[in-house]
Amino acid sequence: MQGIHRTGRGGPGAKASRLIVHLAIMKEIAAMTIRTSYLADNAYLGQKVGKSIPSLWILAIVLVVSPARGEEGIEFQLANFCDNCDSSEPSCGVDFSCGDGCGGGSGRCSPGTLLQWSYGNSFSGGPDLEAPLVTDRPDFTEASSTVGLGVAQIEFGYTYTYDNDGGQSTRTQSFGEPLLRVGILADWLEFRIATFPLEERTRSAGTSNTTSGVADLYLGFKIALTPQEGFLPEMALIPQMNVPTGSNAFTSGSVEPGLNWIYAWEINDFISTAGSTQGNRRIDGGTGNAYLEMAQSWTIAYTLTDELGAYTEWFSLIPSGADTAPTESYANGGFTYLLSNDVQFDIRAGWGLNEAAADFFTGTGLSVRF
Repeated sequence: MQGIHRTGRGGPGAKASRLIVHLAIMKEIAAMTIRTSYLADNAYLGQKVGKSIPSLWILAIVLVVSPARGEEGIEFQLANFCDNCDSSEPSCGVDFSCGDGCGGGSGRCSPGTLLQWSYGNSFSGGPDLEAPLVTDRPDFTEASSTVGLGVAQIEFGYTYTYDNDGGQSTRTQSFGEPLLRVGILADWLEFRIATFPLEERTRSAGTSNTTSGVADLYLGFKIALTPQEGFLPEMALIPQMNVPTGSNAFTSGSVEPGLNWIYAWEINDFISTAGSTQGNRRIDGGTGNAYLEMAQSWTIAYTLTDELGAYTEWFSLIPSGADTAPTESYANGGFTYLLSNDVQFDIRAGWGLNEAAADFFTGTGLSVRF
């Protein structure tokens, strides 16, 4: 969830001083027509899902029962709960290995994703605690998987941003950037909270001014929707918001809710790709009026060795209905290095692609899974 800093109230250095903690809205989700079907024994799951999704945001998932089970097409199935943790249990209805999803002595399994593509029959997906951790940093595009039930993961780092508008230069530093991710209720759901201490230094006509403070508090939930099935992507949805708790220089002064839709494909052992479509409520720095900021990103990740990875990425911030906020586009890339399966170091750098964007940013970070 790393990005560029901008101010919430405008004024000098408005492009470079507030960390973009992007909320997201699934673009045109209502226009998607994907037929769905229940498994016959999923009455228990329907009750559990209804109780598990937080009431702060209501996720509307329309399930249309297919009249012809044998008819060709792509369908969604709710992830199956086995009555027993033994794989291939007849009562499960499918060959579904519960694996590490069993716990708490309940005799039921926690699926890795909320939904399954019925195109395939692997009923896979979700976090793999035997594999290396999967982080949301250092790129702009979030991971399409959750951390897992009962797992805590903290991701923190440092970002330096520079912008020169001719007569004025702005240098912004973000210290710590701690994001805490905790798996709750099921493998497919995680709670997220983050804060961003900032320092901004502007220089104009031989004089400089330094402002320090904290950006607004970030809160959210990540819902792992589907695993990858062939060309069908692994998907996640993040309802989230900024709460106006920041310092005067960096707060927007308003709650900023939104959604983030993430979709990803693993092509082979060397390369994977992902994108995100977001929509954020923002406050115009020039007029104080609210507007919708769309954000689109695409990233390509490369596995260079068992420990070393790399990525390249593009993302753009596109205001809709803003009075003064311009469109900003960026390109960036970086490397990750696994110190162990539970600890990852990262480094990155990027630059603006248009005049409105900040000129340059770079950063580093560390992520730890508990």
